[in-house]
Order: sequence, then C-alpha cells, then structure tokens
Amino acid sequence: MVGILIVSHSRKLAQGIQELVSQMIQGTVPIAIAAGIDDPQRPLGTDPLQIQQAIEALGCEDGVLVLMDLGSAVLSAEMALEFLLPEQRSRVKLCGAPLVEGAIAAAVKAATGGNLDQVYQEAYQGLNGKQTHLSFEGTVANLHPATATPLSESREIHLTIGLPMGLHARPAAQLVLNAAQFESQITLRNLTRQTSAINAKSINQVMLLGTRQGDEIAIAATGSDATAALACLQELVENHFGETDFLEAPPPALATPPAIENNKLIGIPASSGIAIAPLYLYQSATSIVQHHHSDYPEIEWDELQLAIETAKKELQTLQHQTFGKTGEQQAAIFTAHSLYLSDPELLAEVQTLIFEQQFTAAAAWKNTIDRTVARYQALNDPLGRAVDVADVGERVLRLLAGTIASRIELPEPAILVANDLTPSQTAQLDLSKVKGICTVSGSATSHSGILARSLGLPAIVGLSSQLLRLQPGTLLAMNGDTGELWIEPPPAELRQLEQKQQAQTRTVQPALTLSTPTATRDGHRVKLMANINTLADAQAVKGSGAEGVGLLRSEFLFLDRTTLPTEAEQVALYQEIAAAVAPEPLFIRLLDIGGDKPLPCLKLPPEANPFLGYRGIRVLLDRPELLKTQLKAILRVSHQYAVKVILPMVSAIAEVQAVQEILSQAQLELEQANLGFNRQLEIGIMIEVPAAVNLCDRLAGMANFFSIGTNDLTQYVMASDRNNPQVAHLADAFAPAILRNIQQTVTNAHRAGIPVCVCGELAIYPEAIPILIGLGVDELSTPVSAIPQLKRIIAQIGEDEAGAIASAALNLDSGAAVRKYVASRFSIEL
Repeated sequence: MVGILIVSHSRKLAQGIQELVSQMIQGTVPIAIAAGIDDPQRPLGTDPLQIQQAIEALGCEDGVLVLMDLGSAVLSAEMALEFLLPEQRSRVKLCGAPLVEGAIAAAVKAATGGNLDQVYQEAYQGLNGKQTHLSFEGTVANLHPATATPLSESREIHLTIGLPMGLHARPAAQLVLNAAQFESQITLRNLTRQTSAINAKSINQVMLLGTRQGDEIAIAATGSDATAALACLQELVENHFGETDFLEAPPPALATPPAIENNKLIGIPASSGIAIAPLYLYQSATSIVQHHHSDYPEIEWDELQLAIETAKKELQTLQHQTFGKTGEQQAAIFTAHSLYLSDPELLAEVQTLIFEQQFTAAAAWKNTIDRTVARYQALNDPLGRAVDVADVGERVLRLLAGTIASRIELPEPAILVANDLTPSQTAQLDLSKVKGICTVSGSATSHSGILARSLGLPAIVGLSSQLLRLQPGTLLAMNGDTGELWIEPPPAELRQLEQKQQAQTRTVQPALTLSTPTATRDGHRVKLMANINTLADAQAVKGSGAEGVGLLRSEFLFLDRTTLPTEAEQVALYQEIAAAVAPEPLFIRLLDIGGDKPLPCLKLPPEANPFLGYRGIRVLLDRPELLKTQLKAILRVSHQYAVKVILPMVSAIAEVQAVQEILSQAQLELEQANLGFNRQLEIGIMIEVPAAVNLCDRLAGMANFFSIGTNDLTQYVMASDRNNPQVAHLADAFAPAILRNIQQTVTNAHRAGIPVCVCGELAIYPEAIPILIGLGVDELSTPVSAIPQLKRIIAQIGEDEAGAIASAALNLDSGAAVRKYVASRFSIEL
C-alpha cells in the first residue's frame, strides 16, 4: 500500500491533518508526519533529515506520497530526497496538492489499492469537489480583468509620446503598473500606426505596438474609475514616464559589419571607455524541451506557476543588486521583466496550449515565448526587446528543468566576446574581471547596452562574426567611444590607448565613487550613512556619498543651556536637519545622557559608576514628559520628512513597551491638536549592552531596525572602561567576542525581517568592513569624512569573500589576530 507523509512548518497542523485523515479512512493507510523543528522558542520550520527519517520509517514498498505546505517545506522535501538511496528515491513522489484536501483524497485512493501515480493524481484533484460545489470555474486562473462590475464610464484621451526611444521597457512597465491600479478596462491604440486596441495591462501588448517618439496614442478606459485612470495615465505620459536621462538616438546600424582589416574591426559604439585585455569567448546555451505532451494539465499548470513565482523572486534579487550597482532607473529593467511573467495575454496563450492541446508546461512556455520573440523581431526593434523576452523565457525554462542558474565567470581579467548578452547576464558580470564587452549582435540602445554604460564597462556591438573565430587569449584593445576594436594591436597604438585609458580613469573615478549607491564588487548592496551632531554636519551630508543620516545624536539640542528645549524648538531644528538631507532618511537617537554625558539643564545625581547606572532610556522613562516632548517633536517632523527614532541603551523588553505607551500618548495629543504626523513612524533599538543582544530575538519583533553601538557594546561585553589605561587594551571591538555578538544580533534581526546598522567606531576601520559585510550587516553609519574612503573599500570586496573572512574571524583568538588575518586576506587600496 502507498504511504503518505505530511510535511508542514507546524507540528500541530500536521497532527491535526493526520488525525482527520486517519479517522476518515479508519487507519488503513500508513500516514506519517515530519513537521516543526526542535526549538521551543521558534518551533515553526522544516527539517530535511526529519523528512528523510519519516520516509524510511514508513517503509512502504509501493511508494510514499509527500504532501507539503509551502516555502521551505518544498525545499526541505527536495533536499531529503537527495539523502535517500536511489532505489528509495524512485519510490517517492513530491506532490504540490493542497495539504488538507490532497491528503484526504490521496488516503482514500491509497486505501482502495491505488498505485503511487494514481494516488498522486487523485491528490491533485482534491479541490475538485469543493470547486464544483462553489461553482468555481475549474483550476484555470482567470487571467483577464473582471467584467462583472457595471461599467459606468467610457472615455478616451489622445496623447503624444515624447520619449526619444519611445515606449521601451521601463516606460511600458510604468504604464502597465499604473493601469493595473484601476478596476476599469483600459486599452491602448497607436493612432499614428493605425493599430487595433490592445490591453494596456499587458506589458507584451503595450511594447508590441512599436510606439516611437512623436507617435500619437489613444488611451481608453471603461469602468467606474475611468476618469481617475485616464487622469493618472495622462500625467504619466506628459511627465515622460518619470524618465530623467533621455537616451540619445542610436547610431545607425551597419548593414554588413566590415571584416577584419589591418588587424582592426569596426562596430557600433555602445558604451564609452578604453579596455585592453585578452579575449574571453562566451558561448551561450539555450534550454531544450525534451517532452512535449502531458495528460495531466493541472499538474503542468501548477509546475509552471511555481517556476514563475521563483523567477519573480530571482528577478527581485537581481533588481536589488542592479540598484546597488547602477541606480533605480536601470534596476527598473528587471521590474519590466517581472511584468512579462504576469502578462495576462502571454499567460492565457500558455494556458490554452496546456489545457486544450495537452502541451507540457515547458513546451507551452517555450512555444509562446518563441512566438512573442518573433513578433518583436518583426518590428525591427532597435531597443532589443526580443532579447528581454527571450531572457525571461529562458529563466523560466531553466527553473522548469530544475537546472541551476549559471553566471558568466571569467578566470582572469579579459574582454568578454559573445554573439549577444542578455540584460540578466550583463547585470551580473564581475566588474573586477570583465574589462569590456564586444558582441556581434545587439544594439547600443538595448538594455544590455544601457546596463553596460551604467556599469562603466566599455562596449561595442554589431561587430563582424569573424570576432567569434578568434583564439581565446588573443590580446584585444577596444575604444567604446569610436567602435574600434584592435586585434593584437601594434605597440604604438597600444601606448596611445593606454594613455587615453589612464586619462579617463583619473576623470571618471572620483564621480563614480561618490554618486553611485554603495555596493560590493559583485553588487551586494550596503547602505552607507552619516553620523552627525549638528545642523552644520547635516549640511555636509549632501554630496558626500552618504545615503542619509544613520545617527543624529540629539544631545546637542540640550547642551550649554540651563532649561530644557521646548517642543517647538526641537521641531524647528529637526526640520532644518531633515530638510538638509532630504529626501534621504534621518535617524534620530532619543536623548542619551548619563555616564559620560551629563547635562547642565538636567541635574542628575552623582554616581560611583555612571556607565553601569542611570543613563539612556532609563533616564527618559523616569521623566515621561521629557520623553513625550521629544517624541511629539519628531512625530511632527515625520509628517513631511523621512525621520526614524532610535531608542538608546535598551536592556529590557519592558523598556520598549513603556516607550510605545508614551508614543501612543504623544500621537493622541497631536491628533487632538489637529497636527499631522506619520502614523507609521519607524522605531529602532540601539544594541549596545549584552542584555539587548541576548534578547534580540524578542526585541526584533518590537522594532523596525537595529543599530549596533559598538563603542558601548565593546566596553560592556569586555568589562573594560575604554577610558581606563590599565584595561583599555581589552576594549577592542575586533575581539571575536564582540564579533559574535554582532553575528547573533544580525541573525535574529534578519530572521524577523529587519535590517541592522553599525553606527559605532568599528565601522570606520578599513579592516572591519569585510568582516561586517560578511556578518550580514546591512548598513554602516560613520562620520561624513570617512564615507568616500569606505565607498572605495566596499567596492573592492566580494560578498562571498567577505563571508569567508568573517567566518574565520569568529574563531580567532584575539582582536589583534583578527586584524592580522584580514590584512593577509584582503589587500585594501585606499
């Protein structure tokens, strides 16, 4: 008899399903569970070893059907299969059916003697009874806008496209995203080209219109919110879709690229710059569909949906990486790619092939993508949108085939030569190895060309196919400004190009360092912000390369005065500082006094050991009016600016709860006074005492972010007063004990989905940067003067390299050993 295994994050949920099924079939089918993890604090989770052991314990010769709830349960089950012997693995099927209905249907079929395939199919159809009863329209998702809503309005507007490159992917994505916000049916026509109306919520249909600069378009909306929809879309078009840096018209394509002459090729310049390096030839491989027919359309459709959702997550990660390397507009290329995956017209085409013509998911997807690519190619499109669609299509095919994504990896610095590159490939290039790009196909205005320019990579496209027949390792020299490519350049030409290259490097490097978002060599984003004390400091933030203020020490407001500042005084100064750094965020630490920070306007009793006494949040909670006044001032500024609050010296859960109560009182008083404020004001916690580290798993659920103050954390963990010369040497932030505290904080914060910033002195040391990045720290906040150097250092580090350095550092014997190790592993060019 076939056995059934229920895999769930929750042990109680799995036990409930097991009990329900067992009662219905009266215990005739072997049913086991593998659910939850052995952690009393966080019992939800799945364990591959537990799943493997449960499969082996069932010992069913006729096979085991595994039903999973979601997310990591699927991954854990897949991993468990890898642990089984081949003969065991062949008798196990993972099933994506709904957990409760699937388990009941599978158990009933197994009880009647069904084999593993029959039990699998029955589980997949487990929802049919419920769907039929509720008049649900089958298992095929409704991909088109609902039409049940009465249509109360129908309007049309005519607009002219002003973008030099027309409706390429980024503006098309903006049009679709904005249209999708409205219930109305929205259509688009290109009046200049006399096209039929298409669905404006379909990225492919919008782009296939081939709309170019100067074309007149008609947007029509029918529905209850038609007027609002057209007003929104009109504003979008008239504001050029938010595009700020218009592309120049592309250079004319060469009808037939010239052959090699005098050891030189001429192509189309796509990205400026000089590069001199050996040739590295990349030859891409596309997925081949092995099976074209399937008798189980529901299973094929479910597999496709899973692949599409996974592809969307991959694209989101790629979008974040690209944002870190090049900025928001270039990252939006992958927003457009995600929209392809949600395109209702494309998915409807795939569904028809799966459900009506019995195509497999892979065959249906490839067939639809190939036809869409052909439509773009028929447009003679200079923007290379066919390559974008093919890029997205290949991503899903790879996931359906279960193959791992591969990046272009160069063994040593080289000029990358290929027939063409996709946007995904270009965005993930290792800039420490790829010195330039030369392709036979492609265009200067394709997304790969745009990304190459944003990455600062020299690029030439449209070169002769003879390029692909050159031997790997051949010395190449390229000029991305002129489209010239030299093969084994003569010494005189080589010297001239080297001189031009050096001159360009001197000119470009300073601007690149400060203007680009901070990221590691391989694109991992690290937010770099400034620590400030005064308005003058805030005014220096703009142009420094900082992405806001990670720590404003609000004590400066209270210094050198005998009376406490009023709410109005605090509002005025916080507004000035927030305006100086806008639109970037301003993190304001609440008044942190006591210990080494006494104030004349707030008489505090003397203490034998102030560092272990009355300071930080403890003082504020004893003076609730003082705390409430500061919170009200910050709340009022939050109405206009991106401000956030940091709680200092937290050591107990009750302290955070008490602040939350006073914050609620402050919000109520502002509401009664008709004063605006941000109701979603973010609250963070300073992690600077061991108690906070030990409680960080609980505190993470009460905060929007953590800020680690490494100065105080070091002296408290090491029990060493940094001002006492006899023990100051022990107060070393590089000590493995401190690094382990940081690791624990980051792990628990990320588990709760909140970021971690290090704002202490440790963040300014070059040797600490790879360790902090390797530990997973998301943000660094340092003095403004340190930011340009830190940006350069971070750009030299690879994320994996940083992780290896951090892992080793955690197991060394001392801070001195950590410094020595980092110096041996990572050569920092300041």
